[in-house]
Amino acid sequence: MATQQQLDEARQALHRLRIGKQAVKVQREGKLVEYTPADASALEQYIKQLELALGQGVRRRTLGFRL
Repeated sequence: MATQQQLDEARQALHRLRIGKQAVKVQREGKLVEYTPADASALEQYIKQLELALGQGVRRRTLGFRL
């Protein structure tokens, strides 16, 4: 089960990659997973999975119509 702490850690790890850190480690499903800048898209996908599991997924706007 996803937790807010896991999501926070994953977001922090992605931030560290984006500011130039060569590699970051994230606890995922009981394993320590290392991400490099080349793996940033995989880390972004993991973050999206956590967000969806926590009900923080993509928010869709209601479309309005003007006449």
